[in-house]
Amino acid sequence: MQFSQYDPGDFYDELFNEDGAPRAAAKFLVERIDALSIEELTRRQQVAQNSLFKLGVTFNVYSDSQGTERIFPFDVIPRIISSSEWDELAAGLKQRIQALNLFIDDIYHDQKIIKDGVIPAHIIESSPGYLKPCVGLNPPNGIWCHITGTDLVRDRDGEWYVLEDNMRCPSGVSYVLENRRVMKSTFPQLFNSTAIKPVDDYASQLLETLMNLAPSGLPDPTVVVLTPGIYNSAYFEHSFLAQQMGVELVEGRDLMISDGYLQMKTTKGLKRVDVIYRRIDDDFIDPLEFRPDSMLGVPGLMQVYREGRVAIANSLGTGVADDKVVYAYVPEMIKYYLGEEQKLANVPTYLCWEDDQLAYVLDNLDKLVVKSANESGGYGMLVGPHSTPEQREEFATRIKAQPRNYIAQPTLNLSRVPTLIDQSFEGCHVDLRPYILYGKEVYINPGGLTRVALKRGSLVVNSSQGGGSKDTWVVQNEE
Repeated sequence: MQFSQYDPGDFYDELFNEDGAPRAAAKFLVERIDALSIEELTRRQQVAQNSLFKLGVTFNVYSDSQGTERIFPFDVIPRIISSSEWDELAAGLKQRIQALNLFIDDIYHDQKIIKDGVIPAHIIESSPGYLKPCVGLNPPNGIWCHITGTDLVRDRDGEWYVLEDNMRCPSGVSYVLENRRVMKSTFPQLFNSTAIKPVDDYASQLLETLMNLAPSGLPDPTVVVLTPGIYNSAYFEHSFLAQQMGVELVEGRDLMISDGYLQMKTTKGLKRVDVIYRRIDDDFIDPLEFRPDSMLGVPGLMQVYREGRVAIANSLGTGVADDKVVYAYVPEMIKYYLGEEQKLANVPTYLCWEDDQLAYVLDNLDKLVVKSANESGGYGMLVGPHSTPEQREEFATRIKAQPRNYIAQPTLNLSRVPTLIDQSFEGCHVDLRPYILYGKEVYINPGGLTRVALKRGSLVVNSSQGGGSKDTWVVQNEE
């Protein structure tokens, strides 16, 4: 009985109820794990990690003094979500992405949500993600956010919350696909005997989404994946997705504007490009419109985009929705644009630009999580209960200097999943990033990337901060 000594603790456990019994959707997995020795599990864990290593599943850390490339740690015990619960999550994600898309389109056009007093103008105008060159843009079919990775967490009460939206260049889906491939070979009998929803068609769904963006009338549009290059933290994913879709992986130097179109340099001359899946931040994509020092983008690309001669996913300007201050207004956006109440709740959020909320945050830094509005990867963040007085004093100074740049939230007791560490099971905190494609319809890949905090007691799941990943199984077993 491998789980006989496992203690779920005072947290919501994804596999076990409060009384220690397996949840209905996870019962088949627990029984299978219990039938294996700890030595056999450890062996399978090592085989799985070695397989990912051979597949080149890596990420880069810019600040790593020991070298840039790292293997993404993987844990062999999956996270289980019942299909009925997944359907509820999917409905909430679909609602959210539709409202956010309407919001982005609105603020780059009529700004009705500002004129009607739902969100203050200065919040938008002061957001680094709000790009004035994008005012008046009309992306194909009115869709701005084609690929989204929305971070979800579950609190001690078992309720799901949206932690943040990622609408510029969300990464991580390659780990979802490769994790699943490895798990199928690690536990083949489980996959043969259990109704686990497949994730394998993501690449084909992504390609279809991109192809639908191409200017009309083209019989065979050309799609490319635009990468900053091999030193980018997600370069493995860029090359992986290009290979899976059967399209070219290009850098800015491979492209140029000629005859009013975006052209790709090939050994046979120039070839027109119709759709870009960009993995470059907005600021670097066209030095004539944004950062003049950028060597990563294509001079003149923005003008061709404005004229509808090339499509870009995600559209430029979507980063305004990644702003954590703008995030606080998503419930109001859903009500304003869709006339509905939110199906997936935000984490309660304090806005430091409001004086009364600022005073509360400064008085309670030891209890709150403070986040910079436009940083990611676990950086620019203070976890109050785990901080020192010196760290809190430093953050108080930062907040008072730039109150618009910070939000604060209560410390959530993130749910946990049993994780194999040193030949025993330990409950480790997790989040979940599902991937949403917005084309002719909204497609949500079943499951998503479960990131796990591998440092004992840590709440930070980001890979750059020592986190790893698990496969996420959406199963038919109902609770």
